Amino acid sequence: MDSATVRNLLVRGMLAGLAAGLLALVVAYFLGEPRVDEAIAFEEAHAHEHGGEELVSRTMQSTAGLSTGVLVYGVAFGGIAALAYCFALGRIGRFGPRASALMLSTAGLLAVYVVPFLKYPANPPAVGDPDTLNERTTLYFLMVVLSVLLTVGTVILGKRLAPRLGNWNATLSAGAFFVLVVGLAYAVLPSYNMVPEGFPGTLLWQYRLAALAIQVTLWTAYGLVFGYLAERVLAPRTAAAQRGSATQATPVPQ
Repeated sequence: MDSATVRNLLVRGMLAGLAAGLLALVVAYFLGEPRVDEAIAFEEAHAHEHGGEELVSRTMQSTAGLSTGVLVYGVAFGGIAALAYCFALGRIGRFGPRASALMLSTAGLLAVYVVPFLKYPANPPAVGDPDTLNERTTLYFLMVVLSVLLTVGTVILGKRLAPRLGNWNATLSAGAFFVLVVGLAYAVLPSYNMVPEGFPGTLLWQYRLAALAIQVTLWTAYGLVFGYLAERVLAPRTAAAQRGSATQATPVPQ
């Protein structure tokens, strides 16, 4: 893939990330922010000490702050995912641009968010010991790195087993390897259960489901939008290559 194509896909990946970020922002505002407000109300009602005046108002946090964070994240995430797409295209099977984008976004959702989320789910305000924040953050990112590396290793393992076992058996074997290693990581890494007494269990799970819905919206929308944009870049290139191959294959009359 030439540098011009990579550049075009990178720009379109960032645009797709922006579009996906807008949709994720809507989900975050209507599903996530009400849960955050309820958790903050619980925290304030049960706080023994009250701090000083907040530097940024809650209204600013839930509007401009949320919008800036989600949209900047969407653009950055879109650019990184586009570069990963350029590397993976043609290496994960003979799929078209749209199918490859959807497969990549699905694998990214599972590896980057779902697998770490199942071990260290998102917590609303008032849940979690501030003294263990650095340790919990480190373990979460360790789980993300481990999950991404395992996903790449699983794809490589499946491709190497395919000639001997067939595609179906190779996929099952590689998937079993992934589940086994992830299960071992879940068992070895420490867990944290720091829900304060009296915190509503329904609110906790509503917040976690909202966090999951935001990520599902972001990754799914990105896969659909970027797949469409990538196809517009790659389809003419593929068609030209096919025409060139057909011309070479056509015998020249004597």
